[in-house]
Amino acid sequence: MKTCVAIRHVAFEDLDLLEGVLAARNFQIRYVEAPLDDLSQLDALAPDLMVVLGGPIGAYDEALYPFLLPELAAVERRLAADRPLIGLCLGAQLMARALGARVYPNPNGKELGWSALSLTPEGEASALGGLDGAAVLHWHGDTFDLPHGAVRLASTPITPNQAFSWGQRALGLQFHAEVTGRGLERWFVGNAGEISSTAGVTLPQLRTATAQHAPVIERVGAAMLGQWVDQVCA
Repeated sequence: MKTCVAIRHVAFEDLDLLEGVLAARNFQIRYVEAPLDDLSQLDALAPDLMVVLGGPIGAYDEALYPFLLPELAAVERRLAADRPLIGLCLGAQLMARALGARVYPNPNGKELGWSALSLTPEGEASALGGLDGAAVLHWHGDTFDLPHGAVRLASTPITPNQAFSWGQRALGLQFHAEVTGRGLERWFVGNAGEISSTAGVTLPQLRTATAQHAPVIERVGAAMLGQWVDQVCA
């Protein structure tokens, strides 16, 4: 049986859709709780797949959240060994930082809501090709420079680096393709303060957009994630 370790930062940002994708492929899944578990003891090379999930902190906030340093070290080891790795939102930012790129508040502002990606030619030829034209969820205020040697796969007007690949077995996604409409109800509670304080964003608007777009992303997102897992974990 293949194994997956998912590094989680907050309880409501879990694998969600990706958990079903992995279960269908007979993966044994284990969550590591970044704020609570000793990440210095994590064997970053042992699992067949590592997933670094999202969260409401900055990838550069180690002065406030010291666990980020051993987490970065684990990501660095995984990348150096060319072992299958996917980073989602904060996870993608940590991957970028581990590869030497700068992570910083997005000068174009916060991106919170549903909108489509613009895929690069490399993105169209990748597993992300199935997302062409589909709205995905964005929930971030930070961005990152494209790491040296990485391949940009997708962008939006607000965030030029929405997705990148590193080698053949590492994928960083700033956006969320792993969400379900049902799972997002937990986000709406966990992020209530952020929603109410973000100009131009309301919970009724988010719910309406989620009802429209989540059924599509649950289908094409699962297909994209499954294709990528099949390619890198065969």
